[in-house]
Amino acid sequence: MRRLRIDGVCGPQTWAALVESGYHLGDRMLYLRTPHLRGDDVAELQTRLNALGFDAGREDGIFGTQTARALTEFQRNAGLAVDGILGPATLAALDRVRSLAAGSVAAVRERDRLAREPGRVAGRRIYLAAAPDLAVLAISTRAALTAHGAHVVVDLEGDHDARVTERANQFDSHLTLVLRPAASAHGNVHFYESPRYRSEAGAQLALGIVQELRTLLPLEASGHAFPVLRETRMPTVVVELPIAAAPAVGRLLEHAPLVARALADGIRAALESPAVTAR
Repeated sequence: MRRLRIDGVCGPQTWAALVESGYHLGDRMLYLRTPHLRGDDVAELQTRLNALGFDAGREDGIFGTQTARALTEFQRNAGLAVDGILGPATLAALDRVRSLAAGSVAAVRERDRLAREPGRVAGRRIYLAAAPDLAVLAISTRAALTAHGAHVVVDLEGDHDARVTERANQFDSHLTLVLRPAASAHGNVHFYESPRYRSEAGAQLALGIVQELRTLLPLEASGHAFPVLRETRMPTVVVELPIAAAPAVGRLLEHAPLVARALADGIRAALESPAVTAR
């Protein structure tokens, strides 16, 4: 279960997942480089570090700066040479302490942040990306979020994952919201989830949006590992809206302010209710 789009096509994302699945921890040295190393071996390293209390971030299989920091901190605590490289000596040390693993510190810290910082819509930086045909809704959503005190940047070319990822990370947003048309009559709100890890903040945001919008549109929250969800460094949700099937509001874009307010209220509700999580 890679949580990719099920389309029967071996496209770039599916091919990349096949390549990454061929790496097992210990097959190669792991270290910080550009472009970042990716693979199941990186995800396994992140899982082990997180379980030992060294925060490697979410277990997305991408060896970035947070994973590098966690690895060097483990090496320092284990009395190893602190070089930020997972080689034979560091892997052997990880194997020796494997029985001490308790659980993902990244998931725990994400849940703790939600509990400590509820209701903080005001002052949050939100990157709002939308497909061109949802420009009207995007502008209305920015207005609704701004009314709650958020700082919102709008990108009306939100149908390009690589662009959204790069700009959201450059903006260093607190969360990213992507609006796209659904391919079917039923919509979805996607958050990041892999076989190893689920973004608790993303799941909470997705459920909050679904709860506010479900009286207007048929939507469900679901976890996936799409590139834009995996590679953004902040909680990200992709809202796929069933434009062709909106019986409760007529034509979606004709009621953009109503839908936009529901989107903004869903985000605020999620931030104000840290005990609510998606199932």
